[in-house]
Amino acid sequence: MTAAAEQKSWRNDAYAKVTGKAKFTDDLKFAGLLHAVPVYSDYVHATIASIETKDAEKLPGVLKVLTAKDVPGTNRFGQIIKDFRIFADDKVRYHGDVIAVVVAESRDLAMRAAKLVKLDASPLAAVLDPEAALLLGAVLVHEEHGTNLINTHKVRRGNVEEGFREADVVIEECFQTQFVEHAYMETEVAVCVPRSDGVFEIYGSMQHPFSTRRFVAACLGTPLSQVEVIGTPLGGGFGGKDDTAALVCARTALAAQSLNRPVKMMYRRDWSMRESYKRHPYRVSYKMGVKKDGAITAVRCRIVADGGAYCSVTPWVTWRSTVQCCGPYVVPNVHCDALGVYTNNVVTGAMRGFGSPQMNFVIEQVVEIAAHKLGMSAIEFRRKNMVRQGSVTITGQKLEGHKVAMGQVLETVLRETDYEAKLSRCAYGKSDDDELYGIGLAMSYRGVSLGAEGVDFCAAIINAQADGSILLEVGVHENGQGSESAMCLLLAQELGVDLGRVRYRRSSTSSIPDSGTTVASRATIMGGGAVTLAARDLKARIAAAAAQKLHCPREKIRFKDDCILGPTEKDSLAFDEVMRYMWQTQQFPFAFGVFKAPQVTWDEETGQGNAYFTWVYGCQAVELTVNRKTGRVKLLRQVAVHDVGKAVNASMVKGQFFGGMAMGTGYALHEEVKMKEGKIVNPNLNTYRIPRSMDLPEMTALIIENPDPISPSGAKSIGEPANEIMAPAIANAIYHATGKRYFSLPLKIEGRAEISTADENG
Repeated sequence: MTAAAEQKSWRNDAYAKVTGKAKFTDDLKFAGLLHAVPVYSDYVHATIASIETKDAEKLPGVLKVLTAKDVPGTNRFGQIIKDFRIFADDKVRYHGDVIAVVVAESRDLAMRAAKLVKLDASPLAAVLDPEAALLLGAVLVHEEHGTNLINTHKVRRGNVEEGFREADVVIEECFQTQFVEHAYMETEVAVCVPRSDGVFEIYGSMQHPFSTRRFVAACLGTPLSQVEVIGTPLGGGFGGKDDTAALVCARTALAAQSLNRPVKMMYRRDWSMRESYKRHPYRVSYKMGVKKDGAITAVRCRIVADGGAYCSVTPWVTWRSTVQCCGPYVVPNVHCDALGVYTNNVVTGAMRGFGSPQMNFVIEQVVEIAAHKLGMSAIEFRRKNMVRQGSVTITGQKLEGHKVAMGQVLETVLRETDYEAKLSRCAYGKSDDDELYGIGLAMSYRGVSLGAEGVDFCAAIINAQADGSILLEVGVHENGQGSESAMCLLLAQELGVDLGRVRYRRSSTSSIPDSGTTVASRATIMGGGAVTLAARDLKARIAAAAAQKLHCPREKIRFKDDCILGPTEKDSLAFDEVMRYMWQTQQFPFAFGVFKAPQVTWDEETGQGNAYFTWVYGCQAVELTVNRKTGRVKLLRQVAVHDVGKAVNASMVKGQFFGGMAMGTGYALHEEVKMKEGKIVNPNLNTYRIPRSMDLPEMTALIIENPDPISPSGAKSIGEPANEIMAPAIANAIYHATGKRYFSLPLKIEGRAEISTADENG
């Protein structure tokens, strides 16, 4: 296979996964392995008087029942606010709170014993509506916090009242989105092995080894160096295996510490859905002013996010929503408030898109409503207002230093779909046929990586061996997305060596520095940046050694086709020959690279600053029909175009496009975690509706490449951008088919009674 062909389809873990040889956490076996299971109560909100464990502990084969009183370190932890209860102690705050963990010789026995644990508690009134939770006198989820308000973020730019006075048309709408489950194939599972040197070795279905280590060390009361979290193949995450997975690991580690034996805890699907955090439901009030010529004059919006019982990463999610509250459009006057709110509902946290899918559902419909009110093409409205090279965002950031590709991705979608011609065929509820045709699109820009949410840097280690083979280790985690493969490809390209030389060494928290969490679509740009910089450092070391051997200046050394060349093609050394020479002359072909994201700025009081160091741009379109009798939506085609900077592996990039469109389809049409009095009533995949293969249409993925000067590898991001705009594209297509707008997710079209014959001008 040629190098070019390898780049299009290569994955280092493909063979192991398709043959079943890959060992996921539940596949791991250790001598003397015990099994642990969580214990829940049936309360949504209650004060705990006592937890009775004696009956469970009497069952033969049960070794221990752990509760909050058994935690030697801290029982309360979190990434932002330390309010997560590893075990419920003073209160039950939501239906997914764990009150105890049973440890037994077998999983079945532990599950039987769990039913014997009894909780004595006094029920409390539950607050389940985030708006009600903000009212004076509302029941407090965390009394010590003094309020149900988790956080606020704001953007203040220009003068919105003046902006609305300048407007010829003002649009005001309210939107609502739902709780969404990540629905990963592999549920949460953890194994902890106490080692003879006192270190607790953790394997787990988790996305973030370093944050998991912090949770575990806090629970056990040990230094970070006494906990080693080892990367394990992951059966899906999509942002969902952060806090919950870390808590599962912490409880498992506590059991192993208590009994000095290896312990495994594997979740049933209903436990996973009951306890794990979801995508935040949003309530958004949105007001936009526009002039007759289509220029946006002002936006005022209020975002209320249901954070559930614990903080998790609600402040980070809502911050991104605030920064991108006007989408990829230039707006001179903005007043935005975002509020994260405690309730007794299921916890909400990170999910693919991280606050942008909710807001794009809002924005990309409002711009179309505004265009219709003006009697203007929605495409021309977008062209007039979208960001372009040198534009200033709503936070005062000038878009420069990279290619602003908003127009490029939009025009590519329009050409690929013949959009404007097909728009003229849309039914708007009027058709002799029962199948009403519609086409719609949505576009977005997205800040890359963490931005002002956190400190952003990443490390990579390259260790070439004396025989010419190369070990690579990077501080980002393989979540199933192909991160390891991308890192290997970047290294091979930079060194000019055969890909077969590179072996990815699955890292642990003890072998590489904490490089942050693998979130925010940052793996390729941050990890790839670190690999590229490390490879350049290694090239300098190798060049110095090769120059000695070839008797030429090091500046003349070239790396190409698995060889190291001097000034002419005749001056050639095999890569492994130079590696042997370096070993013999006591030179280490070793490099440590760190990519530090450029500094960003943020003012919490005004919501102004350079929020991200670079941006990505995307547009997606969908064709569909709606049956006027049944309301059934049939998707005909989906198209995605994204500027990824540089496609390291085209097949993996397209896989992200396809997966993102599929998840966006579920978000738009099917998925909803349904709650009744604070309890999830569809806690399994037979009742929680994700898209099936027959629900998905033909998909087209078109990659735009504008290598980013800030990124050492040229690559940027795609994981989350691919998921954040299909729902509004579908909503717009449904409007073009039916003539009716839908302002809540999932979109529920009831049939003939719901189909309108009037458009938004009517």
